[in-house]
Amino acid sequence: MTVVSMHELERLLHDDAPYGDLTTEALGIGRRLGRIRFRARDAMVVAAIEEGAALLELAGVDVTLKVRSGDAVDANTLLLEGEGPAHALQRAWKVSQTLIEIWSGVATATRKLVTAARAARPEIAVACTRKNVPGTKAFAAAAVKAGGAVMHRLGLSETILVFPEHRVFIDDGDAVAAMAALRRHSPEKKLVCEVDSVSEGRAAAEAGFDVIQAEKFSPDMIAQLSQNIAVMMPRPLVAAAGGVNADNAAAYALAGADILVTSWPYTARPADVAVQILAVD
Repeated sequence: MTVVSMHELERLLHDDAPYGDLTTEALGIGRRLGRIRFRARDAMVVAAIEEGAALLELAGVDVTLKVRSGDAVDANTLLLEGEGPAHALQRAWKVSQTLIEIWSGVATATRKLVTAARAARPEIAVACTRKNVPGTKAFAAAAVKAGGAVMHRLGLSETILVFPEHRVFIDDGDAVAAMAALRRHSPEKKLVCEVDSVSEGRAAAEAGFDVIQAEKFSPDMIAQLSQNIAVMMPRPLVAAAGGVNADNAAAYALAGADILVTSWPYTARPADVAVQILAVD
């Protein structure tokens, strides 16, 4: 199953060859039968492999998947193979390869961060933000999940997160009044408040917010906030956000963060997938 529609995948193919494949047509090789293989050059966590296979199939290639999204594979692992006419192989292979490389890079980075964080605190949650490339949300969310994390929020419509930029429109930035209004409007929702200091975090906790999102706190500041609210009942969750990556994830986890909120995996270098195409006699 793919995370986007066949129409969207067809659009990707059309974008790359809107008026046909000039090189293949000029060489007159379009009807020659060929075989294609995708292999991981390095160890990686696979993502978007189903979409890559679907692109090849839409072009007219018979594909056999060897792995699934979320699989951690070693270097030289065969990811997929297929057979079809040269015009189909040439039309789809580069779009398919690029899609798999980009999102497997994100999945691999996500897995690295999750592994580092859970080595320090096994129960910690890693949540990736919506700061992905506009128009790629479905692929980004799938890659994050393939890497073992969850989405922090998919958009503005399904979660409540009060930023300082919201509070400037509230008289005196009154957290208690904001909290009461939110509870009346959406009593079934978890309420999250982003804060810039330990004192703001404590005030938001005292107002009754369910999650305190600590923006660009150091691990030491996370520890201070966690200690400040430790005796509260119920105790809100502490989410460390801003600047979280695989190198400091363990430090934030040990400091007391319950959730790591990050955009870091989206900056990952694409994975390296080798593609081999051979003529079939």
